[in-house]
Amino acid sequence: MPQRSFRDQWHPPLPTPVVLGHEGAGVVTQVGAGVTDLKVGDPVISSFVHTCGKCRYCVTGRANLCEGGRSAPGTLFGGHRRTSDSKGEPLNVMGGCGVMAEYATLHENSVVKIAPGVPLDRCALIGCGVMTGWGAACNTAKVEPGSICVVFGAGGVGLSTIQGCQNAGATMIVAVDMLAHKLEMARTFGATHVIDASKSENLLKELRKLTGGGADYAFECVGHGAIVAQAYACLRNGGTAVVVGLSSPDNTTTLRTASFAFEEKTLKGSFYGSTRPRHDFPRLVGLYQAGKLKLDELITKRYRIEEAPQAFEDLAAGRNDAA
Repeated sequence: MPQRSFRDQWHPPLPTPVVLGHEGAGVVTQVGAGVTDLKVGDPVISSFVHTCGKCRYCVTGRANLCEGGRSAPGTLFGGHRRTSDSKGEPLNVMGGCGVMAEYATLHENSVVKIAPGVPLDRCALIGCGVMTGWGAACNTAKVEPGSICVVFGAGGVGLSTIQGCQNAGATMIVAVDMLAHKLEMARTFGATHVIDASKSENLLKELRKLTGGGADYAFECVGHGAIVAQAYACLRNGGTAVVVGLSSPDNTTTLRTASFAFEEKTLKGSFYGSTRPRHDFPRLVGLYQAGKLKLDELITKRYRIEEAPQAFEDLAAGRNDAA
């Protein structure tokens, strides 16, 4: 299969009809011929990054960038379609998963076995949002103990980034958002300070004063070029800004080129928390079991499958991110 650009891979026209859902957890009910690592009854978490285990990225510990696990939009790993409607007509699946359903057929490279006995509705969150945020701090940035961190955006990914910074030993974690209830949640997830950007007259000046000259690490968890520039600007010399949010394909960032040399700042991206799914998913489950990772608190409302349209409406209107 010919390689496609990042833009083509992650901003494709999603072919319909399609089964949505790329973040899920469940129990194996059947296994196909040749599957040896899984058995019926195993609890698993889905991964929309399908690791081949053979390409240069997989074998060097950067499985999130796997180049052998790409497939055409709407298909499973390998380019197959194994889901159909009541008439037997094939259905596309989102992210090679299609887990917004009671049953889903996935390739064995798209699921990770986890310890039994852990609530699956919590584990489902690890499949994307939690892994993306926590991994940005612990895998991509490798936040050092005693660091000062600033996190722009206090949604699910931002809250998970805050938790990652806390787990890594950061002593100051500043959450920046424009919604008061999100900032309040940020405090419960480990933020030591919060700033309401909608009320700040000079956000960068306020951040520099609060952090004593700038942050060691800053995380952009929104997906907007202007906020990327703010994350970079709030760093002290030698600091690292990490772009976590996914922006639209035409969104851009403008920075002063000279600052890279004179200030030795680093700007880097983090895709899916630089995860190695088979290593990190069980690791996060273990942290949850040990009481060191909040998952229950991320669930603020539940919807039945037939209420999905209402859930999407609430998501667009910002109504389902507060208890």
